[in-house]
Formats: sequence, C-alpha cells, structure tokens
Amino acid sequence: MSKTFYIETFGCQMNAHDSEKVIGTLEHEGYQRVENEDDAGLILYNTCSIRDKAEQKVFHRLNEYKRLSGEGKKFAVLGCVAQQEGEKIFDRAPYVSLVSGSASYRNLPQMLVRLESGEKRITGLDDRQTEETFDTEFTARTNPHRAYITIVEGCDKFCAYCVVPYTRGKERSRGSDSVLAEARRIADSGFTEIQLLGQNVNSYRDPSGRMTFAELLAAVGQVPGIRRVRFTTSHPRDFTREIVQAIDSIPSLCDHVHLPVQSGSTAVLRAMAREYTREWYLERISWMKAAKRDISITTDIIVGFPGETDQDLEDTATLLDEVQYDGVFAFKYSPRPNTPSIGMADSIPEEEKSRRLQILLDRQREIQRRNYAKHLGTTMEVMVEGHNSARAQVIGRSSQNKTVNFTTAQPILPAVASYRSVRITQTFPNSLAGEAVAAE
Repeated sequence: MSKTFYIETFGCQMNAHDSEKVIGTLEHEGYQRVENEDDAGLILYNTCSIRDKAEQKVFHRLNEYKRLSGEGKKFAVLGCVAQQEGEKIFDRAPYVSLVSGSASYRNLPQMLVRLESGEKRITGLDDRQTEETFDTEFTARTNPHRAYITIVEGCDKFCAYCVVPYTRGKERSRGSDSVLAEARRIADSGFTEIQLLGQNVNSYRDPSGRMTFAELLAAVGQVPGIRRVRFTTSHPRDFTREIVQAIDSIPSLCDHVHLPVQSGSTAVLRAMAREYTREWYLERISWMKAAKRDISITTDIIVGFPGETDQDLEDTATLLDEVQYDGVFAFKYSPRPNTPSIGMADSIPEEEKSRRLQILLDRQREIQRRNYAKHLGTTMEVMVEGHNSARAQVIGRSSQNKTVNFTTAQPILPAVASYRSVRITQTFPNSLAGEAVAAE
C-alpha cells in the first residue's frame, strides 16, 4: 500500500477538526496527503449521521469508490456513521478495511500498522467513554485562518430526535489547563482566531473544578495574540448570564451566539425532550438583547417533528419575529437510528414538511434582509478568509460571523487571516459588501 492518503469530510466543525487530528496523525506516521483519491493508497471517509439517510449516502459514496478497490488501495470509514453502523459496513462494503469512531483516533497509529500488515477488518468502535479523545498531539491545522479546540465531547441530553449520544458517547470535558495550554500553542504558531467546540459546548464541566465555561471562555480570550474567540454549539439549558457578561467584558470574544431552539412551541419542545420551554429560551435571548454589545444570534430549527400542528408552526414563526435572528439553519425532521422519536408516528407527509419549511425560510429571509440593512454605511473589522480573483474581491467575516465581501484600492490583495476595516456599501439577506478603508 502506498503511504499516501486522501480524506473526505462531511458534517459539522467537530468533524472537520477530527479530520485535522487524523491528518496530523497520518502525516506523523509517514503518510503524505494527496488531493485526489486516484493518487491515494489509503482513502478515508469521515462521516456524519445527523441528517436524513446519512448511512445510505455513505454506502452510495463507498460504492463510487468501489471502482478503485482493485488497484491495491485501502479504504477506511470514520466518524459517526462508522460508530453507528459498526461492522455492518464490512458486510455491505467488503473492500473497506478500517472502521473507527472518533473516540478511537488516538489508536490510529496501531490500527495503521495492522492495516499495513494486511489485516482486512480493523475496528475502533468500543471506547466512547474515554477522555483521551482530547489528545491533539499531532493535529494538523488545515484551516488557514481559524484554529479549533474541542473542549466537550459527547452528549448527555438525549433529545428525542438526536443520534449524537449514541455515536459520540457520554458527555466529558477537557481540563481547563489543557485547553489553555493548547490555546497558547495556537497563538504561538500565528493563529489569531480560536473556536471552542462541543456538541453542547457551554455544558462544559472542568474536571479540575477550576473554571466554569464562561471563565474558560474569558481566559482563552485573554491569551496574548488571540484577537477572536468563537464557540459552538450552545444548549439553552446550560446558557448562563455569565456567558453574556464575558462577551460584554472581553473584546476578543466574538459578539455572536449560536443558540439552537429547534421549535418555538413548548408542546413540541416537550415532545423533543429539550428540557426547556419557549419562555425559558426567550429569557436567555433577553439577556443577550440587554447586553452592552450588539450580539448577533443564530439558531437551528426542525420542522415537521411528529405531532407538530399548524399552531406549533405558527409558534415557531412568531419566535422568529420576536428574536429577530441573524441566521437560521432549518431542516425537515427525519427519524434517526436508535433515537426515541423512532417510536413516534411520523404522520406529517414530506410535501407538508417542505411547505412548512419554506414558510419559515421566507419569513426569516425578510428578517435577515432588514437586519443586514442596518449595517449599511457602518465600518467593521473583517478577517480575510479568501479571495475571489475573478471579481477582484476579498472574502471575509465579521466578529458577528457575517460574511463580508469587499474590494481594496491596493494592487495586492490582503493575506488570508489578516484584518481590514471595511465600510459597508451594500447589504443582502445573507452577506454584506463594502470597500476596505485605508489605514490611517
């Protein structure tokens, strides 16, 4: 087997960061990353099981890879679908040689030795309780402008629709000393933006008892060299006033909070086992609305959960009006393996789910059009994330996590991960556009 590899990643930022750990480990073991699966001796597929028919999509992708199986290549399935489907993957795709969940990536060097020796069925599926999953000794920082730190792994919430507790295991937190040590290493390596990650990032419980999540957030924000700190994803049950106070008092903490609500109906929230009410959620929103800084708020919503009525949908629509989100990620409900909602009758037809989803998206688009228009004529700091050479535009992001495309009078476009002041000259429902302001 050629010691070259190709990795394809699907899913959330935690999956992307998991792939950074895998890449770093492979490179430490002497493997070279290539950009095309045809050139790779080892093909890895890092999977996500959150969305509808995720496992079917995995097997469809594996079937596409099958054409390469006669060329001496090895195949590995990683991540949540690997943990969920386990050894069934070998049965359905016999050319796959390695199946591993995220908690076992620290054992990847040993698994690679077995793979190189010719073993056909290697698994890393049985260790979702360990805290050693946080070991990031060989992490490859593949994002050029942002570094990730996982501080919470797993979930204990067991929402009725969610597969995460079954694929990621119990909730466990990384020690604050370890987090801060990694944040300092990240700063020393030249990164200025850090994003703290967790399935429920604000459910963080320092094993040493030294820091709350808000205190850890503030401490990371005060690491020399760090200009921006983000965190995702928060759970309303563990969202505290102290988090808002930290954002207000530490300028490097980004003025953006992603707080998934899932539904604006208390009845649906109860059926989802979300453990809070509409009123509870709105109280947390009120804390952010009362902050000294203008905190941008985004959310997740599920449409068409079993038993959702027209009134429940209207409750969600009025929640959009009340909160005035800057962004909503809305999805149609789909049953996931092993979750409690499997036993609920999914009585809402797919066409009706689509209709309800469109109602919310249309309403939210109008809200965002008005919200983004408020930035017209203002000047904001933007971190450069890329370039659109065809349009001679720079692609960046504001502290509020809003995409900003801008032009500059300078003949050379600014470098990725640099910062520019930008005057906003155009607004759209999902982005802003402007011109770089010359430094004084």
